[in-house]
Amino acid sequence: MAGEWPPTTLAKVLSFSNGKSSPDRADNLPFPVYGSNGIIGFASETNAEPNTIVIGRVGSYCGSLYFSKEKCWVTDNAIRASAIDDNDAKFLLYLLQTLDLNHWRAGSGQPLLNQTILGSIPTSIPKPDEQRAIAHILGTLDDKIELNRRTNETLEAIARAIFKSWFVDFDPVRAKASGEAPKSICRRLGLTPDLLALFPDHLVDSELGEIPEGWEVKPLDEIADYLNGLALQKFPPENDSEWLPVIKISQLKKGDSVGADRASHKLKPEYIVGDGDVLFSWSGSLEVDIWCSGKGALNQHLFKVTSTNYPKWLYFYWTKYHLSNFQAIAAGKAVTMGHIQRKHLTEALCAVPSKLLMEKVDGIIAPLLDKQIEDRKASRTLGLVRDTLLPKLLSGELRVPVAGAA
Repeated sequence: MAGEWPPTTLAKVLSFSNGKSSPDRADNLPFPVYGSNGIIGFASETNAEPNTIVIGRVGSYCGSLYFSKEKCWVTDNAIRASAIDDNDAKFLLYLLQTLDLNHWRAGSGQPLLNQTILGSIPTSIPKPDEQRAIAHILGTLDDKIELNRRTNETLEAIARAIFKSWFVDFDPVRAKASGEAPKSICRRLGLTPDLLALFPDHLVDSELGEIPEGWEVKPLDEIADYLNGLALQKFPPENDSEWLPVIKISQLKKGDSVGADRASHKLKPEYIVGDGDVLFSWSGSLEVDIWCSGKGALNQHLFKVTSTNYPKWLYFYWTKYHLSNFQAIAAGKAVTMGHIQRKHLTEALCAVPSKLLMEKVDGIIAPLLDKQIEDRKASRTLGLVRDTLLPKLLSGELRVPVAGAA
């Protein structure tokens, strides 16, 4: 049990040192540079060895935690921590996650953690072999979550590239218009002959500029319905056992509803968010994403984007295409919280292909989106398992078998 683990302090199991001012950074350099909010760039120099724990030491990220498996640079906004003796660095990272380091901060104005404060924090830990066994269990879950994240990055890049090439830049149409051989076009652009045949062979003028012949120009609010959420403080839960988490801009940004406010579960169905719904925050930090964190209630300042006539990928990627312009409009508002208006949806034009072409492409892009949704849902489940196990394993409430132990 937990009482069997000997008491100690962090100074006896971790070596702390302050980071240093960042060297020159560039995206093509080999080593990550960590600040108090994670990786902020890459450098050609390092000041920390592999398996370094990075702890944010000042400001709003005071007590934040990161782990670098490779050599890295830690800036002066963070503290480096490395395991002493045979203690396991990954176990100690998980241990720190249970200690609520932000609670230990000093300073009435600017929050601050320093080496002395960190070193004095009391804890208790098992022997190194059990540390490694615990770290392996939790690390396996984290590794799968990270693998899902990287897979989704690849899937998203593929889907976005297809959409841009075929429906924004009109590469297949331009290639046909130039007289390029069909086999060459298919090989270069990833098309099948029957799919290529559905693209026209020349462009025509439109209010959007040149678009493929036979395609239509439509505003965003004609290819999808943008439903604004409710002022959910007016819809409190009826009891403590039945309620929905309130999906606000902050929940959309972090991708989960942990710690969210609560609302009635008796809302109209259209105001209930589920996995796979496209959400668009139209004020504050404008963002578009596909929600994958379970059922929730749609708060004001968020659109739930749906369509009965067009596939999800079409309105999702056209909304993302116009997002930078929407963000610029919001940034120009002389108010505390920038936003866009519905007229901006009407002014955002899209090129809409034939129904037959959309149906054919839906068989290509929709599975890419569906796979991302499933991976994100799986990662949510894995995260819940990890978060349930973490305090139990790190307190000794749950013990793991150790090879060679009596």
